[in-house]
Amino acid sequence: MSVATEYLEVTRIPADQLVRIHAPLVRRIAYHLMGRLPASVDVGDLMQAGMIGLLEAARNYSPTRAASFETYAGIRIRGAMLDELRKTDWTPRSVHRKLREVAEVTRQIENETGGDADDVEVMKRLGIDAMEYNQILADAASARLLSLSAPEGDEGAAIDVADPDAQGPEGLFEDAGMRTALVAAIDGLPEREKLVMSLYYEEELNLKEVGAVLGVSESRVCQIHGQALIRLRARMTGWNART
Repeated sequence: MSVATEYLEVTRIPADQLVRIHAPLVRRIAYHLMGRLPASVDVGDLMQAGMIGLLEAARNYSPTRAASFETYAGIRIRGAMLDELRKTDWTPRSVHRKLREVAEVTRQIENETGGDADDVEVMKRLGIDAMEYNQILADAASARLLSLSAPEGDEGAAIDVADPDAQGPEGLFEDAGMRTALVAAIDGLPEREKLVMSLYYEEELNLKEVGAVLGVSESRVCQIHGQALIRLRARMTGWNART
């Protein structure tokens, strides 16, 4: 459908009808997100939030926008779902605390050595074994992902890249300096971690599909993903203060 054609159609369709017509979009986006979230997340909650986003899109859309209504509504729907996820954090405080500890040790090691922090050294300084360390990495991959620019010490401060096309994360990266620093941090990741981030966030493959590409198990991909997130957090810590 051309923009001109949609302009004529949207100007004729009341908001409530637009909501009914595009309701299947909410379900599609919800299940797409569910493929990247822990099983504890209720898809019904996501869909309810998404319907509110769709209603707001129908009320606020202007045909003069460059984007079609479906594109605009998709952004508002995903943004509403991510806002709901942020408000209903399912991650225990103990998990956030452990993630902060690993990120801080990682930062210290990399500052001292000038290179990538080694897993063995991280475990040694924390006084934990490989089983506990791998569990922390898995928790990092499945925990709620919040803003890198959140205040230091915030229970949820990590990184919000759950859906790079959604309205929420875009707002977080409006600052050009922040975006540049994050891109540089991602580019500086070890090759395997950088590849996992690319496949997961840019190509939108799920963990099982990423594992198939790399020839490793889904659980191993989860660990690599968590390791990348912790390393990014360590390297972005204090970014606002430094700038």
